[in-house]
Amino acid sequence: MTHTENKKTNIPTSDTPPLVPTFIEFAERVYPFLELTPFHRTYYSILEAYAQGRIRKLIVSMPPQHGKSIGATTLLPAYMLGIEPNTRVAIASYSGTLASKFNRRVQRIIESKEYGQMFPDTTIKQGTKPPGWIRTSDEVEIIGHHGELISVGREGSLTGNRVDCFILDDLYKDAIEAQSPLIRGNCWEWYTSVVRTRMHNTSRELIVFTRWHEEDLIGTLCRTEPYRVMTSLSDIDAVAQNEWLVLNFEALKSSPATELDPRSYGEALWPEQQSVELLEAKRRLDTSRFEAMYQGHPTAREGLLYGDGFRCYTQLPRDIVSCSSYTDTADMGEDYLCSVAYRVDTDGIIYITDVVYTREPMERSEKMVAEMLLRSDTRQALVESNNGGRGFARSLKRLCPTLRIEWFHQSANKEARILSNSATVLHTIRMPEGWEQRWPEFYAHLSTYRRIFKANRHDDAADVLTGIVEHEMPRFTRDSMRRLAFV
Repeated sequence: MTHTENKKTNIPTSDTPPLVPTFIEFAERVYPFLELTPFHRTYYSILEAYAQGRIRKLIVSMPPQHGKSIGATTLLPAYMLGIEPNTRVAIASYSGTLASKFNRRVQRIIESKEYGQMFPDTTIKQGTKPPGWIRTSDEVEIIGHHGELISVGREGSLTGNRVDCFILDDLYKDAIEAQSPLIRGNCWEWYTSVVRTRMHNTSRELIVFTRWHEEDLIGTLCRTEPYRVMTSLSDIDAVAQNEWLVLNFEALKSSPATELDPRSYGEALWPEQQSVELLEAKRRLDTSRFEAMYQGHPTAREGLLYGDGFRCYTQLPRDIVSCSSYTDTADMGEDYLCSVAYRVDTDGIIYITDVVYTREPMERSEKMVAEMLLRSDTRQALVESNNGGRGFARSLKRLCPTLRIEWFHQSANKEARILSNSATVLHTIRMPEGWEQRWPEFYAHLSTYRRIFKANRHDDAADVLTGIVEHEMPRFTRDSMRRLAFV
């Protein structure tokens, strides 16, 4: 067996090409300091499928500081140029400076001894040698091949460059940029007139960034082009040629468990770096922004049903006429049981005093609601009898024998009820000061509830507030008419 000499490392190597490592093996060799949790290994497995050409159009969103750029914009380009040195890769970000930074990181990986041992055919210019090959912070060519790595800032030019693989990472610098219709419009114009025009029939696209706005590039693409939400590795082979594969990693698990993200409800994505407690504190600071950046569920404020927000109270009035509660049990596994205790004054203003908002199983939620009803001194409890509500009401009666409990069937259309009563809900309901900290999920689902009904993932909180208003308003309308007649 003959041997040749690796030009980069002067290490004798066999003529037999080395086995191609998996992307995870590659990452662990060139970056031995990496912390690869189960979530990262899933993410890297999907990136490997992309590198192999099994995925043509991939969108990944995840929270800040969770390793998205190290995987997609630093390690992945180096890996792709190793397994296929003729690939033309372009990296784009919100600024040319950041894109160049990614390019330099990739170059340092390619120069490393570990990389040379895995991919001896992929080399780049060292100093001035060999002459005739390009190496700058924005462009580097693979010696002896057609491959290259180009970096460009958003709205930058790529004239004359054909691209086999485009990686778009963080096209918005911050919330200010993402909230600007002008910048979002310029970004879309740049994407359609520059990125898409540099691509050919077999080109691949990877878009990876933190969500900021529902009309950012990811949101616009998902509104205008076909896509498939990725829940299993089998989706890779099932996706159509022109479809995007879309994968979102939530900081705190709130969607149903899948093969790719089997976490239980409420678990943190990377607890060693960002714990549940830390993430909950961030959610309390700004719920809407947390839902966008950390959960991947952005909402435009102008499209919110309760956009003006609920008015708050610091203490209850003295002239209370009723102490009641309204409960809607969960329809299915991902729905919430929502039980709200409230008091009503003589003017018909409704003061929310306590809330149980949970996806705990029925045997636990029954006790939680019973404890709340006793704690809030509730006199009358209404329970929707749909979806097991009648059995739930019987259990409450057993746990709270002195409480008056009624159940009823709700047959009216939910969407119509919520939309038509939204103004009344905002006008008549008052929340306690600091309610966003006491009931963060309840607050999040109300403060981000959208006018477009099908765009909402959870309607349980809005449904219960609507039910409270529907139950209380007719009585106070009748009382007002009686008082006017008496006068």
